[in-house]
Amino acid sequence: MKKSTQFRALLESNEVEFLLEAHNGISARIVEEAGFKGIWASGLSISASLGVRDNNEASWTQVLEVAEYLSDAASIPILIDADTGYGNFNNVRRLVRKLEQIKVSAMCIEDKLFPKTNSFINGEGQPLANIDEFCGKIKAAKDTQEDPDFCVVARIEAFIAGWGLSEALKRAEAYYRAGADALLVHSKLSTPADILTFMEEWKNTCPVVVVPTMYYNTQTQVLVDAGIKLIIWANHMMRSSITAMQRTASQIFEEQSLLGVEGEIAPVSEIFRLQNAAELKEAEKRYLPKNGAPDIEYRHAS
Repeated sequence: MKKSTQFRALLESNEVEFLLEAHNGISARIVEEAGFKGIWASGLSISASLGVRDNNEASWTQVLEVAEYLSDAASIPILIDADTGYGNFNNVRRLVRKLEQIKVSAMCIEDKLFPKTNSFINGEGQPLANIDEFCGKIKAAKDTQEDPDFCVVARIEAFIAGWGLSEALKRAEAYYRAGADALLVHSKLSTPADILTFMEEWKNTCPVVVVPTMYYNTQTQVLVDAGIKLIIWANHMMRSSITAMQRTASQIFEEQSLLGVEGEIAPVSEIFRLQNAAELKEAEKRYLPKNGAPDIEYRHAS
């Protein structure tokens, strides 16, 4: 089954489904091995992995290069955090074409202005996009896609910006009518209050996606009962790797030795396994000369 078809099946599932964040090929493979059916290619985590801020400091081509490695490494679908679409409707059209080429199944675009800032940094001070202009991006994306199962998720930032429920519902209706396959409703509260009030009014008109980073202590069943279709664990692979790397770096520096950490970290053989080194070894048996050196015959043009 195509990756895009797999992702559409997640949106249309009768059960709640989950995506976990990945930010490079190795983390994508780990997410798949853990049993997840899909990957969230987080803008925050990708920018962090590149050592830059989540303010569109990484160019869209740099983000797509990372996404291509994720796509190559995993057989499950990827929903990419495409920020605002990296420009206007025309940038969105080009983005969709490139995403389909690298077999990324879906993109999420948010209704803020380019360049964007992470939603949890002064969210109320961030302006929102004009509704009609953002609807134009959604329409452009849907008109451009060649794969009928490619999905566009429209991310609503009304709660983040402090504009309230009525604005969130107005935007949701507009984005749905513009062709969005799903809506991501974002909130920075420590409780799911924004999400639950939205779902009471929305009545499951189309699939709703949430990112419970700030309201992490909410029982998943609460979101399920509200009608949420897809839950994204948005940045936890990056955050856990930072904690582990900081601990290891500090210990090696203080002890000036590897003895204390060697038993606590993955062996080099695990890296080779995740890189699929065994496949290359088998391929070498098929394609390399038996003596290990290529038999080169030089031919001169007559």
